[in-house]
Amino acid sequence: MPARKIPSDAFNPDLDWSQIRETVMMLNVALSQVERSMSEGDESVDALTGLFTALMGKLRVVHTASESLAESDEKTAILENCREISKMVNDVIVAFQFYDRLTQRLAHVGLNLSALADLINDRHRLYSPYEWQGLQEMIKSRYYIEADRRMFEAILEGAGVKEALEIGEEQRHREKREKNVEMF
Repeated sequence: MPARKIPSDAFNPDLDWSQIRETVMMLNVALSQVERSMSEGDESVDALTGLFTALMGKLRVVHTASESLAESDEKTAILENCREISKMVNDVIVAFQFYDRLTQRLAHVGLNLSALADLINDRHRLYSPYEWQGLQEMIKSRYYIEADRRMFEAILEGAGVKEALEIGEEQRHREKREKNVEMF
């Protein structure tokens, strides 16, 4: 079990006060919020996934039972509604894929914040450009989405957050257009 860290002295600084220690603590606050959000999100998505799975099971029962009915407008309406509900549920499941991307990004943020806190907290590494370059390369290597990698590179080249987001969005739209062109 790691030793307890020294608490913040920001409200009562003395000669031993350190902005580096304060920075590390703030990074740890951000990291704990990211990890808690991911945990709560996982619980919600797991519950929703269970509900949609149960819904699809019930829908199959209704569909199977309605197939044995005599041909009628009601049977046709029930079967059509079953198909439409099934498609809607499948669309919702596909939409949940955003959550997978979100959790992957948040996991990267957590790992990156932790690595940054470790670097900042180590006096021997803090002032080494090679350590900072290594951290940046490690972070960049974790990006599997090109738009994210482009945003990261833009930030390192001096872009602001808004500009980097625009660059990432342009890349995402370019990839979407290229994917649509390949389908035809």
